[in-house]
Amino acid sequence: MAGPWSPDGHWARLDRAVAHLDGPVAALSLEAFAHNAAALVRLADGVPLRLATKSIRSRDVVHAVLGTLGWRGVLAATLPEALWLAETVDDVLVGYPSTHRAALRALAADDAARARVTLMVDDVAHLDLVDAAAPRHPELRVVIELDAALVRGPIRYGVRRSPVRSVASAVALADAIARRPGFRLVGLMAYESQVAGVPDGVRRGSAPALAVRAMQRLSMRDVAERRAAAVAAVGRVAELELVNGGGTGSVDRTARDPSVTEVAAGSGLYGPHLFDGYRALEPAPALAFSAPVGRRPSPGCATLLGGGWTASGPARRDCLPVVVWPEGLRLDAEEGAGEVQTPVLGAAADGLRLGDRVWLRHAKAGEPCERIDRLHVVAGDAVVGTANTYRGEGRMLL
Repeated sequence: MAGPWSPDGHWARLDRAVAHLDGPVAALSLEAFAHNAAALVRLADGVPLRLATKSIRSRDVVHAVLGTLGWRGVLAATLPEALWLAETVDDVLVGYPSTHRAALRALAADDAARARVTLMVDDVAHLDLVDAAAPRHPELRVVIELDAALVRGPIRYGVRRSPVRSVASAVALADAIARRPGFRLVGLMAYESQVAGVPDGVRRGSAPALAVRAMQRLSMRDVAERRAAAVAAVGRVAELELVNGGGTGSVDRTARDPSVTEVAAGSGLYGPHLFDGYRALEPAPALAFSAPVGRRPSPGCATLLGGGWTASGPARRDCLPVVVWPEGLRLDAEEGAGEVQTPVLGAAADGLRLGDRVWLRHAKAGEPCERIDRLHVVAGDAVVGTANTYRGEGRMLL
């Protein structure tokens, strides 16, 4: 069993644990991971958490999380991923509509998968696509996504997801599903990204933290009102088994919404650096990677092998990994994080020898798993096991 996590000596412990391994190496601290999982469950305060697998990308880790109290089912990103996960997980909600015709046919032909997998729709055209891919298919479980962005005139806060914003449009789609043979409406989803994915304790671009918090308070009132009204109205069309909302950064606030039956979370388990700065949650850096020093080109500079594990999203500096250990190092602004080499600058570089490891934190949670085939699980200062990533099982998210 993992002991309590402490930030004191965390990076030195990870470094000692993987000293015998050639890099780059990704390490998962068992203590930090358990600390984060328990913190998310406490924030949910009895509301079940659904694990967002795009933030994890390891079936071994998914199974470990689902084996603990407070977690129920997974939120997959794609239907092919969902079908694969459904081989070992009995409750898989697909978080995005699928246009993958072969996967739709496979779902329609598999009795066990149809009982375990729920599709996401936000348009009658999604029903048409399913019917075209798998004509005369058996009944498929579907959930409607309600757009949760805050829109005020020309200003929008939140990601661009579903076209279903109003209660009327949700009911219209629910009615269409109810009339359509081969579909059963079982739930509603609304993802308030402008709260779940935006830290409320730090400046956001030009907006100070107080302005971010004001926007989020308004957003939570808006989505709670629209979600509750939609749940009540759609519930008169079909019996709803689930109402999913939120994400790591909004677990506590979304869980307080009485219309929600479950909250999605995932990134907070690994604790990437984009999730620093939340007031309610301070995730420990459970997952990090190290790259070995391969060159010493000049005083105050060491060059790492690899390191260019840049996150998706707008091409901003905060999508780059950050150097965390040894302290006193930074990326070279001219080169950044490179495909094959990454220079790091600072006085601490003069103390590094060839083969020493420098530790970096990735910006987003699951994306490092596209680069490596296994996570080295560390307890204390020893590797106690490995967890295969999707890549290590011959899979990829997209």
